[in-house]
This record gives sequence, C-alpha cells and structure tokens, in this order.
Amino acid sequence: MRALLKSHFVSALLGGAIVGGAFVVFGVAGHGHTVTIIDQSPVANAPAADPSSGLTAHAIYQRDAPGVVFVRARLVEPVASPFDLFHARESDTSTGSGFLVDRRGDILTDYHVIDGAARSGGVTVEFEGDTIRDATVVAVDPASDLAVLRVNVHSLPPVRPLALGDSTSVSVGDPILEIGNPFGVDRTLTSGIVSALQHQIQASDGTIIDNVIQTDQPVAAGNAGGPLVDGEGRVIGIDSQISPASGPGGSGQQLAFAIPIDTADTILARVDREHALKLAYLGIVGRSGHAGRAGAVVGSVDKDGPAATVGIVPGDTITRIGGVAVDSIADVMSVVSTYSPGQPVAVTIRRGRHTRTLSVVLGSQTVVSPGG
Repeated sequence: MRALLKSHFVSALLGGAIVGGAFVVFGVAGHGHTVTIIDQSPVANAPAADPSSGLTAHAIYQRDAPGVVFVRARLVEPVASPFDLFHARESDTSTGSGFLVDRRGDILTDYHVIDGAARSGGVTVEFEGDTIRDATVVAVDPASDLAVLRVNVHSLPPVRPLALGDSTSVSVGDPILEIGNPFGVDRTLTSGIVSALQHQIQASDGTIIDNVIQTDQPVAAGNAGGPLVDGEGRVIGIDSQISPASGPGGSGQQLAFAIPIDTADTILARVDREHALKLAYLGIVGRSGHAGRAGAVVGSVDKDGPAATVGIVPGDTITRIGGVAVDSIADVMSVVSTYSPGQPVAVTIRRGRHTRTLSVVLGSQTVVSPGG
C-alpha cells in the first residue's frame, strides 16, 4: 500500500471514467436535477444483449443507480498517486464511486479511492437523496486495487444490490454501461462497448492485474470504483485505471480499463459474515504529559503485542509510522488505522540519543462493524 508508484507506471488511476463518446446522462438522482453532457444515442439506447429481457439502458439506470454510491475518504496518510491528475484526490481527501453488492451493506470500490484513510471512521458514502453514512473498510486487496466497505443499511430506504455477472463471458463489441460520479455529479450514466480483453494493468503496489477489460470511454474524474454493467444489467467489472495511448497517433488519447468482476470473488469471500471487523493493532499505550521533542512517548507495551515483539519498551519515543511523522499517540493510532492486520509497517523510535527504524508486523483486534 505504501510503495510509491514506480516511474514506469504510466497508468493514471481513474479518479474517474467517463464523459463523452456515446454518452447520455439520464438523470441525477442525488440532487434532484438532470444534466445532459453529450447526447449521442446508438449504444446508450441499444436493447439488452438478450432481447427477451426487455431492458433498455434507461431501465437499467433506473433500477441500479440507487445502489451506486459516492465515496469520500479522509486521508490520514498522504499517498502519492497518478489519481491526483484527475482532480479526485486532494491533499486530505479522495473521492470516487462504489456499489452495493449485498443486503448486509457491503460496498465494492477501488482500493486506491480509500488508500490512506482510517479503516474505521475515515470513509463516508453518499446514497441517493443526499443520504450520507459512515463506512468501515472491512477488506482490502491492493494487488487487485479492490476494497470492500460496510455501512449500516437498517436506517436507509430499501436499496437494491447490483447483480454480479460473469466477466469470462464478455466479448469484444459487447455494449456496456457505467454508473458513477464524474466530477462529483451524482449517478451519471455513460455507455459504450468493450474494446479489448485480456489486458494487464499495474496496481499501485506494483502487482500485475490480469484479464482487465478495456472500454472505449473517454475519461473524467470521480468514476473510480463504479460498476461496469453489461446489456442485461449485470456488473462485469469495476472502473479502475486509465493510461495514455502509445504509438503513432496516440498522443492525447487515453485508454480506460476495468477490473473484471471475477477478480472480486476472492475479496468478497473474505468478508466476515458475522459482521466482525479486524483492525490493525500495534500494542502500545501512550504516556501523557510529555513535552519538548516531537514524537509520541510510549507509556506501556502489551507484553505479547507486535510492538513488544520487536523490542519497543516504555519510554521509547515513536517519531514516524510508515514514513509519516507523528507527534502524539493519537497520531500513531490514526496512521496505524490505515493499515490492515498482518501488514508490516516501519516504526521509527528514539531511545536516548539513538534513533532506529523497526519493521513491525501489525496484529489484529476485533470490533463490531456497522451493518449487522
């Protein structure tokens, strides 16, 4: 998660996706107004791949748009990302899209949308009608650029989860629809076709993601994490990245990519059905009332915790977590909360006149998460 993007990683993370091309905005439910950006109809008004279904693009939008949310993450830890290029990430905020996948309140989005935010209390989602709810990050997979959020749906009007399809059945030329929040405009619909299959893109941790879906969509900010839907209204992918086209005539052109929905099977299977949430745990308590030099003074250490395992002791001063400077135990906990249990993190401590950096594998503590 923390690795800076390599210089050869030219893919700009799709703080968004889609404005232009064959593009019709059918409605903006969240703020009660409709915006038409470009009105070109062929694919947007095409019937479903299965004519017997009787679904039009508008019918799919009316059915599925309420299950698409606007995601806002408050960043504790700054993360370098080409996502910045599309104005969906500011110094302390990242925004994108996501969509409801079950009736428990689980929402699928891109990892890079919430990267750097606290797992609990750092992310909110906005449903139709300007309804905002706190979301908890219950699972992340940086190697696939995917994350699962959870919200408490009991106080919400009934919202239909989006139907998940089979990305292995996708063919070049198939019509596709996308619902998201480009430039912060609520639940905008765009349309196009599948341009190519079996591409590879690089995740922010350097891992290669296979079998991604390329679409013919132009690009805007805010659709990252939104659903790529087939002609029958089934999610076949998650909007993820763009990259500049190369070669003669490619200047100024961009290619849009979506992670196949089948790639999400693993992370969705990991989500705890008992609504328990595992948060990263360092195993220290701070000492109050210290003054003078910057850092967080350790007051006590859990004897079997991660910090004790690497030799951190009471009286040590923690000055950095994962490369981020800290001035209090609250700072330490905020940064730790952006990690997942089992992840290693660099902890810099000062002991007397000596400073050293230790690699700590974070432990796990269980809390009750929203949604159940």
